[in-house]
Amino acid sequence: MKTTVEKISSNKVKISFVVEAEQFEKGMQSAYRKNVGRISIPGFRKGKAPRKVIEAQYGEAIFYEDAVDAIFPELYDQAISENKLEPVDRPSLEVQQIGSGKDLEFTVEVFVKPEVTLGQYKGIEAEKHQHAVDDEAVKAEIERARERVSRYIEVEDRPVKLDDQVTINYAGFCEGEQFEGGTAEGQKLVIGSGNFIPGFEDQLVGAEVGKEVEVNVTFPEKYHAENLAGKPATFKVTVTEIQEKEVPELDDEFAKDVSDCDTLEEYRAQTKEKLQKQADERADVEFENAVVEQAVENAQMDIPEPMVESQVTSMLRDMEMRMMYQGLRMEDYLKYTGQTMEQMRETQKEEAERRVRTQLVLDAIAQAESIEADEESMDKEIAKYAEQSKKSVEDFKKGLSSQDMEYLAAMVKVQKTVDFLKAEAVVKPCDCE
Repeated sequence: MKTTVEKISSNKVKISFVVEAEQFEKGMQSAYRKNVGRISIPGFRKGKAPRKVIEAQYGEAIFYEDAVDAIFPELYDQAISENKLEPVDRPSLEVQQIGSGKDLEFTVEVFVKPEVTLGQYKGIEAEKHQHAVDDEAVKAEIERARERVSRYIEVEDRPVKLDDQVTINYAGFCEGEQFEGGTAEGQKLVIGSGNFIPGFEDQLVGAEVGKEVEVNVTFPEKYHAENLAGKPATFKVTVTEIQEKEVPELDDEFAKDVSDCDTLEEYRAQTKEKLQKQADERADVEFENAVVEQAVENAQMDIPEPMVESQVTSMLRDMEMRMMYQGLRMEDYLKYTGQTMEQMRETQKEEAERRVRTQLVLDAIAQAESIEADEESMDKEIAKYAEQSKKSVEDFKKGLSSQDMEYLAAMVKVQKTVDFLKAEAVVKPCDCE
């Protein structure tokens, strides 16, 4: 086989193939074996007709497509490997010459990983914000901790008030008819949470245990049940239990319950230290993102559309998996948001192109600077994942496939490249806080 590669553009090539007649003959014989069982020839049992007889009856072109399909994958992979090409899409094939006893000649056009012309990526200037943690932030964090350890206790001597958690039974009616999905028993609801239809919770304030209350509401114009959207409805509601929130006192005992501190003051100091560490980490990530974004902006490339479409597909697949964990199907999500899959794909394209562009630039910088996933970096990454999985490094390694190792190596390489950019960057003075 002979191949020649012609660059059509910065992201597309044409590969011309000349395949010896002997190799093409192997493909023809493979195509015959594949199809003979489906071809009927008078005078022969089905599947027993000789190839020459079939070709005489139907023409040898009956086997051409399958013959090419039989030998193409190996030929294509060989050409890609020999010419160090990185295809990013399915190839399109066009035959120039074909026939028994002749060399097979065809061309393939395929989009490849585009060339990246790097701009400035060393010495990039970027601001690094300093996020100071004030007393209000510490107070808010401690209040959140109080909320987390608060509990609801039953009350029997008063009606419902705002912020109570109530248990209710209800039945909904629209246009005089009870509607599907509008009935429940033992439903928990925090008054003021906004989890129910607007106006529903407000009308339960003042309700007493065991007494039916009539709640009148109007469904939102954009409601997932189209038969109810924008329509008035009446709910007959009975409160069966009222609970009020009990929040712990802000004292040393509270500090001991939620931390390893002995006093409230120690807990405040620990909380401030934790929040400051988070703020510093956020500032570092913001600086890192700014440096990478500038390096990407300084580079030039022509991204083939199939790369963007492939990234969109990957992003939507990830989104669908996250939805599944939450018990939601993509079809339901599209219905709720009033979108088609085509519209959804369109909304993802800008972010998909940004991700592809970023990855291409980081790959180009890694190549320019000879950055690789060395053994030490790989060992650190594996140790980190092993710790998260609560396994020994040896046991964790045993469970890794070759694909897993390639994925980890790619992650390590990217992070090392980003670390390189940060180390080379210049921090600009910043008056912001």
